[in-house]
Amino acid sequence: MRTLHHHVGQLVVAGFDGHVVPTELRALAREWDLGGVVLFGRNVEAAEQVAELAFAVEQLSQDVPLWVSIDQEGGRVARLRAPFTEWPPMACLGRRGDSGLAERFAAALADELSAVGITLDFAPVLDVHHPGANGVIGDRALSSDPGEVGRMGAVIVETLQRNGIAACGKHFPGHGDARADSHHELPVIEHPPERLREWDMAPFRAAVAAGVAGVMTAHILYPALDPEQPATLSRTIVRQILRDDLGHQGLIVTDDLEMGAIAQTHTVERAAVAALAAGCDTLLLCGASVDRHASVLEALIRAVEDKTLAVRTLEDALVRQRAVKARFLAGERPRRPLVGKALQSRLGTSVYRAVAEEMALA
Repeated sequence: MRTLHHHVGQLVVAGFDGHVVPTELRALAREWDLGGVVLFGRNVEAAEQVAELAFAVEQLSQDVPLWVSIDQEGGRVARLRAPFTEWPPMACLGRRGDSGLAERFAAALADELSAVGITLDFAPVLDVHHPGANGVIGDRALSSDPGEVGRMGAVIVETLQRNGIAACGKHFPGHGDARADSHHELPVIEHPPERLREWDMAPFRAAVAAGVAGVMTAHILYPALDPEQPATLSRTIVRQILRDDLGHQGLIVTDDLEMGAIAQTHTVERAAVAALAAGCDTLLLCGASVDRHASVLEALIRAVEDKTLAVRTLEDALVRQRAVKARFLAGERPRRPLVGKALQSRLGTSVYRAVAEEMALA
């Protein structure tokens, strides 16, 4: 239990405020062996600052490196703006239907992320676009054709990962036809199981076949699959369908546990315990409160002590963390962040801008 207590932080990817690593987050990493951080616009001031921040995060590692993660999809969801390449929405790429262009895009994206020390991208979106759905997905989706989403999504996954960036497809088992925004409330998708499996899950099946490092769950209720729990907290959806039926061997990552869809009915602490019990491996806590992050970790230990959560469940999740990190973070890390011309030469190059312009022609 003592070893478990020290390493349970590996299951958390945490947000924070500011352009440097807060003292409180450093202390949390020392005590709990934090799994990683997630960067938002609030953490980004300049390219060199991001590189220095990512380097400082990496210095917090103990036995296992930390993820430095971000949502860098393109279009509306892009935390890094100029001088980084500003990519069009993925719907543009989907309309082109050109796998070679998708490969050039993902290689360029991976190079820019690597240049500033980011190692995990919560992308690509594998949701199938549904006309008339809530706009939270919209042009973030590659296509309204599941086959095209799967084909192009797999190219993005393979290319990001071939270039050293762990990819995380989202939002399983499919967010595209949600009629509400899960940031604020719990959407319900009423499709029958056959439709969900053959249509919405098809792109995830392709990503799993491509060896995707992670899959992010949706905070959505699918009554045909589980009438009681949203996907993130559903053992049926996480373990039986994603892990067993689809054969995903990588990480299963929750969407932010502080979103309204979960917070309406669960404290973050209860949601974290329930998500791990359902079979998730990585708890995404995007809020900036380090005290809240610590409270979640303490809740996990209490859940093990009172047998609400099996020790084996946490141990299995920790094993998967180490296995996936060994794929992407095992090599020798840079001894210092890139600065000046060495960094500038990797960002927003004429070649990368040309790729963005070609994508935007659709």
